[in-house]
Amino acid sequence: MTIDQYRLEEEPTYHPSGDEVAFYESAYAARLPVMLKGPTGCGKTRFVEHMAWRLGKPLITVSCHEDMTASDLVGRFLLGPEGTHWQDGPLTMAVRHGAICYLDEVVEARQDTTVVIHSLTDDRRILPLEKKGELVHAHPDFQLVISYNPGYQSVLKDLKESTKQRFSAVDFTYPMASVEASIVASEADVSADIADKLVKIAEKSRHLRGQGLEEGASTRMLIHAGRLIKTGMTLTDACKHAIIVPITDDPDMRGALDAVVDACA
Repeated sequence: MTIDQYRLEEEPTYHPSGDEVAFYESAYAARLPVMLKGPTGCGKTRFVEHMAWRLGKPLITVSCHEDMTASDLVGRFLLGPEGTHWQDGPLTMAVRHGAICYLDEVVEARQDTTVVIHSLTDDRRILPLEKKGELVHAHPDFQLVISYNPGYQSVLKDLKESTKQRFSAVDFTYPMASVEASIVASEADVSADIADKLVKIAEKSRHLRGQGLEEGASTRMLIHAGRLIKTGMTLTDACKHAIIVPITDDPDMRGALDAVVDACA
């Protein structure tokens, strides 16, 4: 397995909505770790992919989850035909070879797992492999990026202050309506009229956040709905299956969202 397989061959389309591109370029030049904060499906992952392509660096993405262990990140000893051998985890591979390592939704991982990143996010830039007895010094091109959704913060699922303060950060939110419509039209290959209607539906659903919805419709959901419409499905049915049913089980809230779709259709 070589690091070159993690290089993006084609440019991931990304529509800037602020100074995030300039910020990231500066952070990478200074080799500062970066934290992306924003709601689900607003473009954080696409942004990292775009910046990795723009900088010409390999990108290793880890989708964090509650069962992930430190060994899943740094590596472990495996038993093979020729005996026991060490296999680097995705974080160690990025550290050794100078890739960008992206920990997506990092708060989903246990805090005792994510503590392994601390020594990589200060001037030391080292990764101790305790099981192997090795100290890996980060390649000059290595950078660590994490993301999470502040809307899901709780006592049990939040980053420690000792972790947060190691990162430079940028806030993400859903793009302004005209930009979001352009994204949906491009990604889903639908007309500007359809894209505008989907964005209006999303905006109204986001106003219901905290009134029965944890999150409104994301840009990703709008693209999914657009792709269903592209196959011949009606806007009403596409919104039902791509937006309403996924985000709520409450009959009253589904009824309210149905009315939103009917008003915008």
